[in-house]
Amino acid sequence: MGYKLTANSAWRATRTLWLLMLVSLSVCVCVCRASSPQEDSAMENIVTEKKAEESHRQDSADLLIFIMLLTLTILTIWLFKHRRFRFLHETGLAMIYGVLVGVVLRYGIHVPRDVSNVTMSCHVNASPATLLVNVSGKFYEYTLKGEINANEVNDVQDNEMLRKVTFDPEVFFNILLPPIIFHAGYSLKRRHFFRNMGSILAYAFLGTVISCFIIGLLMYGCVTLMKQVGQLRGDFFFTDCLFFGAIVSATDPVTVLAIFNELQVDVDLYALLFGESVLNDAVAVVLSSSIVAYQPEGDNSHTFDVTAMLKSFGVFLGVFSGSFALGVATGVVTALVTKFTKLRDFQLLETALFFLMSWSTFLLAEACGFTGVVAVLFCGITQAHYTFNNLSPESQDRTKQLFELLNFLAENFIFSYMGLTLFTFQSHIFNPMFIVGAFLAVFLGRAANIYPLSFLLNLGRRNKIRSNFQHMMMFAGLRGAMTFALSIRDTATYARQMMFSTTLLVVFFTVWICGGGTTQMLSCLRIRVGVDSDQDNSMSIAEGSERRSTKQESAWLFRIWYNFDHNYLKPILTHSGPPLTATLPPCCGPLARFLTSPQAFENECQLKDDDSDLILTDGDISLTYGDITVSTDASGAHTSGGPGFAAAATVEDLDRELAYGDHELVMRGTRLVLPMDDSEPPFTDPHHRLRM
Repeated sequence: MGYKLTANSAWRATRTLWLLMLVSLSVCVCVCRASSPQEDSAMENIVTEKKAEESHRQDSADLLIFIMLLTLTILTIWLFKHRRFRFLHETGLAMIYGVLVGVVLRYGIHVPRDVSNVTMSCHVNASPATLLVNVSGKFYEYTLKGEINANEVNDVQDNEMLRKVTFDPEVFFNILLPPIIFHAGYSLKRRHFFRNMGSILAYAFLGTVISCFIIGLLMYGCVTLMKQVGQLRGDFFFTDCLFFGAIVSATDPVTVLAIFNELQVDVDLYALLFGESVLNDAVAVVLSSSIVAYQPEGDNSHTFDVTAMLKSFGVFLGVFSGSFALGVATGVVTALVTKFTKLRDFQLLETALFFLMSWSTFLLAEACGFTGVVAVLFCGITQAHYTFNNLSPESQDRTKQLFELLNFLAENFIFSYMGLTLFTFQSHIFNPMFIVGAFLAVFLGRAANIYPLSFLLNLGRRNKIRSNFQHMMMFAGLRGAMTFALSIRDTATYARQMMFSTTLLVVFFTVWICGGGTTQMLSCLRIRVGVDSDQDNSMSIAEGSERRSTKQESAWLFRIWYNFDHNYLKPILTHSGPPLTATLPPCCGPLARFLTSPQAFENECQLKDDDSDLILTDGDISLTYGDITVSTDASGAHTSGGPGFAAAATVEDLDRELAYGDHELVMRGTRLVLPMDDSEPPFTDPHHRLRM
């Protein structure tokens, strides 16, 4: 009995134990099932955080590469300037460093392949920009990064690393180009620019269009020949050839101009080359957009159609004029704000407003469908002409230094990036036949721009463009930042990829070869260096040169514009110029008193140079304040008269007055030309400076 009782107790205990184990197992299974999604989600979050951290470190390393490139470039520039090496400019140096880093990134650094989690069999009929993928009930968003060559499918990680150092083309247009273009307009030496304005406009507008069509026609012949010999593997239409002609017609002789400035080359040659490069960038941008807008009706969009051509021409005029008006309007608004407010008492706010208004011009033009390059260029010219006079001395220095710094950094960054993309860009198409044809076309297009136009311009110029100047302008037609930015903006098609690769080689050759040989070319062409503009003008006057008078050197239209600007626009937009009460009719007295600032009345008889770079040697120098007219003659005597006195000097008197541009007195934005001998003692009493 005892044994049987013990066996039953053991059986019950065993059964109870098994039941407890089953219950515990069930509970564990339920708990595991409940916690499994949470653990999976936690693991996914950890993986995502790790990927984000790795991506952040990679982005920081990529930016560090460019910062180190700029740092190395600056140190080498100092060494070159210290040793006076002129065979290589800073931009060419930045490109060399970029090429070296690109070689290291392409062939020296290898990321281990990890394609175990890459799906190769997702078949879709198109390449959507955004892809939503359903994975076990969870939706994931993927963005399109670009096409990968079939031979490089296994090198996904390497492609990702190279793609990381390839910037979005919009970065160049919206961030790097605006300070470069604005600085070109803001630092424009307007005296020499306006003295050669007619020739500059001819080279920039007519010359760029001629160069575009010459290059486009020659490249179309080259492409046709390539198609005949089987060297063309994709579509390449005549509009593509014209587009290539437009983008490579944008000159950027930054290397040559820097050497010109350092060696003090003839100011007229500098003005012609600099003025052409500033304006033809804007023309090339609008011209390329007009070519893209060429859309004939019908199935074939690449046939010649008169209506479509006229429409493209209308787009060119509309975009250019609209961009011009927008840039000028922004500059005028900034001038009015700085004139009628007391922002000059807070220099930091004044500089910040100036910077933001200038930069927003580019973005506003692009948002409105115009061209930001044209808008920000003319905004810079307007800001320098009007707004600069309203700024405090501290803000004037700050704005000049700020945009000079931004221009230097942006330009060297772009040239460094050019060298980098030679090896990191993954869609290069180098065709030897196309490259040779492009170099030949660029050379002939530049020649068709310079020599025929120079011949025609010399027919109407007193100060001829000499043959050595023409050869130097031909040699100095370098391609640079604008050409690169236009070519990299769209690399989606076979034709655009071939154009981009060829454009890089054209930029490299012109910067390294033409830029590096500038000093030798100046010596070979016997172009004067070490020329000071003011001393050169006075020497020409003493020798009786034809350059003594700017009447023949400047367009009559500009002289009319200057008189209008001096008498009305300058007093309205700035604190400079004669009071509007003296220039407007008496019936506009209340409006004139409202628009004229108190400083204009206070400084009416004070001498101050507000605009030292402005060309004021054109037009009528006779000045009217109230009922008194002040003028000068060649002997330095001053005459005055009432309302009946002649308001303008004779042509001969004006020529004599304008001949002496070295010794000048300025009356609050108005430059009075007063010739003085070296032996004559300087004026010390302000009352003796002006006799009325």
